[in-house]
Amino acid sequence: MKLTIVYEKLKEGVKIAERLAQKSLTLPILQNILLKTDKSFICLESTNLEVGIKYWSLIKKEKDGELLVSARVISQLIDFLPPKPIDLKKEGNDLSVSCENYKSLIRGFNPEEFPIIPEIEKTDSVTIPSSVFCQALNQVVDIASPSVARPEISGIYFAFQKKIIKIVATDSFRLAEQKIILDNSLLQEYSLILPQQTAKEIINIFGQKEGDLKIYFSPNQILFETLMAETNHPQIHLISRLVEGNYPDYETIIPDKTATQIQISKNEFLNQIKLAGLFAGKTNEVSFKVNPQKDKLDIFSQDPDSGDYKSSLNAKIKGKEIDISFNYRFLVDGILKIKSPDVLFELTERDDRTGEGGKAILKPSQEENFLYIAMPMAPFKKS
Repeated sequence: MKLTIVYEKLKEGVKIAERLAQKSLTLPILQNILLKTDKSFICLESTNLEVGIKYWSLIKKEKDGELLVSARVISQLIDFLPPKPIDLKKEGNDLSVSCENYKSLIRGFNPEEFPIIPEIEKTDSVTIPSSVFCQALNQVVDIASPSVARPEISGIYFAFQKKIIKIVATDSFRLAEQKIILDNSLLQEYSLILPQQTAKEIINIFGQKEGDLKIYFSPNQILFETLMAETNHPQIHLISRLVEGNYPDYETIIPDKTATQIQISKNEFLNQIKLAGLFAGKTNEVSFKVNPQKDKLDIFSQDPDSGDYKSSLNAKIKGKEIDISFNYRFLVDGILKIKSPDVLFELTERDDRTGEGGKAILKPSQEENFLYIAMPMAPFKKS
């Protein structure tokens, strides 16, 4: 292998591939990046056995070849090099790296020991702007929580429908759903559960990318692809295993109607909840009293060790008078996901049949593609 590559492209490719190169005592081979030429391109590959990354860049090639090198070493080396063309050359099992008056030799390993990253047959797919997809995914990704007993809720649920994508996450105490309206239609509908860590890698890798993200489907895996700006060739492939199992029928949790709707300033509401949280104690409990007649929302909390807090906010209120308590951290998480200046804070009535307390639904005031549900901490009360 002998080639010349643009500094910025090698640095970007190594930084992306390095994200999956993990310290592994049982499989130290996973700490490396595979470099191999492919026609007029170099391909950098890494994997953690759950997710695989491939990154391509155009090169000036003199000789084909492939080599396996430490992700940590090559990444740290590139950070010290000047932004000039870089020459890469295979010398035995090692990699020679030259850039102006810098020259290094990185110890290499046998590429045949590196795991093969699987391929997906490219049949049905959906295309969406990278920034749109990643922003939507970022709205829900932190809601999921690892669960050994229920691994299906550890991931992010996707329902790819004809003209819409629904992205959902829950930890049993709260739930978030984000919708994306598609410009093009899928040939058929798909539903799948993406591992949470994969979702975070997608946001980090594709979130700042311009252009489109193409998504391909298979029964047990999913492929995310972006193309080069210079040519119609893939630049990045991220392929991931899917979480096995059936996702809960989450739509039954979303209320058909609410008893009370409060429209309130996002920043004021957020600040008051955070202040009440200072006095919420170990339980994180903050209570709310809704007074529709006066358009007032009272917020209070108390703790034997720290004291108590009470405030009253003006709001536009429709519906019934309600007293209810929530884990304030769950409400803060939901409010922070909302981009509009005002928040719709909706409350449902107690279910007399099951005794279940009312839920809180948080929505933006100016669009309907996002909702966030939090379960109450205390039994629902009517004043």
